[in-house]
Amino acid sequence: MSIEDRIAALIAPSLESMGYELVRVQLQGQKRPVLQIMAERADRAPMTVEDCADISHSVSALLDVDDPISDAYTLEVSSPGIDRPLTRRQDYERFSGFEAKIETQRPVDGRKRFRGRLLGFDAAEQVRLGQEDGEVLIPYADIHRAKLVLTDELIAAAQLEQDDHQG
Repeated sequence: MSIEDRIAALIAPSLESMGYELVRVQLQGQKRPVLQIMAERADRAPMTVEDCADISHSVSALLDVDDPISDAYTLEVSSPGIDRPLTRRQDYERFSGFEAKIETQRPVDGRKRFRGRLLGFDAAEQVRLGQEDGEVLIPYADIHRAKLVLTDELIAAAQLEQDDHQG
């Protein structure tokens, strides 16, 4: 189990009890590592600075007790943003219809990089991606990195979601 997976397993239950969903844990850098915790509100309301501060305090306390990172590090808490990474199976369903970039660990149809419209999953746990020349099926287990592409359509949907939470 990677250190990121260990940290995710450690902090996810606490974040969920606080009303947040863990999106990603990423540890970057060598000299002074940065531990990035990306989370969003379970109610889909926009994240605030206070939300990030609450998460930071909770995560800091948990990491102080468990101490999975032996060296000094910087904790960074953020929201996923509009052109967010797709890190969970539910992200591919939730953002079906929007454009995404996907990079695979192994070649699929001779390629490792794809861009197209998310079409959800098929019965064999493959992400369906619509492209100009048809549909490509990408095994979910082979996805190395994926994110939404910032488009006018995505911005409009994010604005609509934000308006729903304000009104």
